[in-house]
Amino acid sequence: MLEKIIEVSKQAGEIIRGGYRKDFGIEFKTNKSDLVTEIDKRSEKLIMDFIKKEFPTHGILSEESGSFSKDAEYIWVIDPLDGTTNFAHGLPIFSVSIGVVRNGETIAGVVYDVMRDIIYSAEKGSGAFEGENKMHVSSNGDLEQSLLVTGFPYDIKSNPSHVIERFNAFLFEARAVRRLGSAALDFCYVASGIFDGFWEVVLNPWDIAAGKLIVEEAGGKVTNFNGKEIDIFSKQILATNGIVHEKMERILQRFQD
Repeated sequence: MLEKIIEVSKQAGEIIRGGYRKDFGIEFKTNKSDLVTEIDKRSEKLIMDFIKKEFPTHGILSEESGSFSKDAEYIWVIDPLDGTTNFAHGLPIFSVSIGVVRNGETIAGVVYDVMRDIIYSAEKGSGAFEGENKMHVSSNGDLEQSLLVTGFPYDIKSNPSHVIERFNAFLFEARAVRRLGSAALDFCYVASGIFDGFWEVVLNPWDIAAGKLIVEEAGGKVTNFNGKEIDIFSKQILATNGIVHEKMERILQRFQD
């Protein structure tokens, strides 16, 4: 199944690369910060058609089209273009993210870093890989020497879950904080040891399904801000190398929702 996920991720990536910095239609969802392009939709259609052909009994949960056969044993959780705002502006940081959930547990995940042509993948219990190379999280335990990453929700102007205060706190506690615009890649860059930690106040299942498994299979830790176990429907996400996890928890817990 993992090879099939990789295959369709690359096919979707070809559609995205083909539309990069070209003319394409843009629509707005909840507000003018929440975009969807015709390339998102074309990528999604390709993936969904692939699943329906190769795995007709499997369900689908996708960002743009919602849920199909949600009670199936296997559910494919899809973000056909994670980082749409980057894509729409010509910033080459975006991905395809696909996780396969069986009876509530993610068993396989793939994130395709489209413009770098890199596949990040994991199967439950089998480790995480960047291409063919096994990945492991960083060994840094000093938050002051940590490179962190985060993302902001589309309704940031209302400052949900103290997102601004939490961001400001880490600016003073860590070496640096980045904001790339693709949560799926944020997870993968933690798994590969580039970032020591990643937090976000609001994510969706298609942001989480593949990336969470990839971090955990690379030896990292993923919880909510209180250190509790999460599933793909959780909103708060803290993903780290495991060593700086409690230190990041303490900073996040300064601000109660």
